[in-house]
Amino acid sequence: MSVADPKIQAETAPIRRPIRQLDDAAANRIAAGEVVERPASAVKELVENAIDANARRIEVAYGDGGKTLLRVSDDGHGIPEDQLPLALSRHATSKIDGSDLLNIHTFGFRGEALPSLGAVGRLSITSRADGAESAAQITVHGGDMSAVRPAALSRGTVVELRDLFHATPARLKFLRTDRAESGAIIDVIKRLAMAEPLVGFTLRDVSGGGEGRVVFQAEAQSGDLFDALHARLAKILGSDFAANALRIDAEREGIAITGFASLPTYSRGSATAQYMFVNGRPVRDKVFYGAIRGAYSDFLHRERHPALALFLECDPTLVDVNVHPAKSEVRFRDPGLARGLIVSALRHGLAEAGHRASTTVADATLGAFRPENRAEAPVYQMQPRGGFIPQATPQSYAPPQNYAPKEPVQGGFAETAPAYSARMEPVSDTPVPADQPLGAARAQVHENYVIAQTPDGIVIVDQHAAHERLVYERLKKQMAQNGVAAQALLIPEIVELEAGAQASVLAAADELAQFGLVVEDFGGNAVCVRETPALLGEVNAQAMIRDIADELADLDQTQTVKDRIEAILSRVACHGSIRSGRMMRAEEMNALLREMEATPHSGQCNHGRPTYVELKLTDIEKLFGRR
Repeated sequence: MSVADPKIQAETAPIRRPIRQLDDAAANRIAAGEVVERPASAVKELVENAIDANARRIEVAYGDGGKTLLRVSDDGHGIPEDQLPLALSRHATSKIDGSDLLNIHTFGFRGEALPSLGAVGRLSITSRADGAESAAQITVHGGDMSAVRPAALSRGTVVELRDLFHATPARLKFLRTDRAESGAIIDVIKRLAMAEPLVGFTLRDVSGGGEGRVVFQAEAQSGDLFDALHARLAKILGSDFAANALRIDAEREGIAITGFASLPTYSRGSATAQYMFVNGRPVRDKVFYGAIRGAYSDFLHRERHPALALFLECDPTLVDVNVHPAKSEVRFRDPGLARGLIVSALRHGLAEAGHRASTTVADATLGAFRPENRAEAPVYQMQPRGGFIPQATPQSYAPPQNYAPKEPVQGGFAETAPAYSARMEPVSDTPVPADQPLGAARAQVHENYVIAQTPDGIVIVDQHAAHERLVYERLKKQMAQNGVAAQALLIPEIVELEAGAQASVLAAADELAQFGLVVEDFGGNAVCVRETPALLGEVNAQAMIRDIADELADLDQTQTVKDRIEAILSRVACHGSIRSGRMMRAEEMNALLREMEATPHSGQCNHGRPTYVELKLTDIEKLFGRR
């Protein structure tokens, strides 16, 4: 029997039914599928409601990854008793009047979260409005609403959801493990805590019963908003991020960007530590991630990612926040303006950092010196009983005048050992000026590392990496002044693309022309490549255009040509820099230090590795048990 058999077609053909209106229970379950994908989605909706209610303390409790219990308590202005039934109705909200859906000043406004949760779980709302004499409670089980009854609550609102998706068991099968769902809840709370540093958050896991254990807690910050945000980010992203974060603050044509971004030498292996907010709303947007990658492309390897938290603020009419049911994506009226602001703000912040490098580099260096599993600093036998160790003068470390290093001793079967070397520079009694943060050169070891003395420690400089960055910055400056030279192809190359890809490449033609790549419309789905960057030499135009088209489809912008040109400049800088193994005179070493202090981004090489390590004297003294 063939598939074309009329009997089989009749059995598999869709049944034609008349159009009818779905009942409220079915509509709510459908809405729950859009808005509440997992327990973390429910937490997001409920906490956003609490923030919109001007709460200053929010406590969230969950059990079994949120599958059996979710409870959100706040001290906001509450819900009047007579409005509790209306709050559980679809498309009922106090946040907008419906006249202008683009002028949104609150987190949630769809009016679907509460009725949707009531349709797929056992929901109860207890609330006491400001000025009310008592609290009231209403419950919903599987869409069936109870009558409003008195309850005990001093202030605010408590929303409790038990047995999520019990009314739709099929959805439970798609939930992940309790650990994974708990992690998603923690991530939601941390993102909202970043967006609201003036609000206190507490998250508890009550899976074992009782008060449970505190998983996350952030006290409400006060004072200057930037200081409050910095303190909140230190709590969430760690003190290392706070110590190595650059302040970002810029504004352009009605869009402002604030926040903190890490130094290139403080980077991660993935983009999980990148947080973006639009008008206080946590969002994930590929346009933003592409802009961040573009801003750091000159300082990090493609496999490394910065850590940051950026906040874009603009008139609500310039951005549509309702393009996604969970409002995790936004659409700007002018996405190019927002993207350009992110790139310029980050690059300006990185330029202002100058030669600064991450403090974690020094921490890692000190950690390499310390023996493992040592609980406390040892007491040395030669240490005087009073704990005082005479301070050694700088001259005491200088080698004798007739000192010559001995030839390395070769063992019976060992390979020839390297010829270690160190050259000391005369130490003057003049203190190092405070305006020279990289200090004065004192020695060169292994013909590659410059040792400098600073007012409060020492600096170890990788001479090749540092000079490579300086030459690279010089070449980039020259390219920016003189432009990118283009070479005309003897025979223009025709590249066939898909219809959408062709339109994207042509839309970026002006930007590509700035880097010496000239493309034109050839008709149909093809583009014509007439000129390529001279710096790249012989170019596979087909492969380059296709890479650009893929990048435009993925990130809505392209860095391909720019990255390739800068890679060439980086290689030129590498060959033109001071090589490892070259002896440097004292004046050369000091000139290198002074140029590093005056050159932006000199704290890291072209691939994001540090060019120097700074060790404070107090840390060095700890290594030797002096502190």
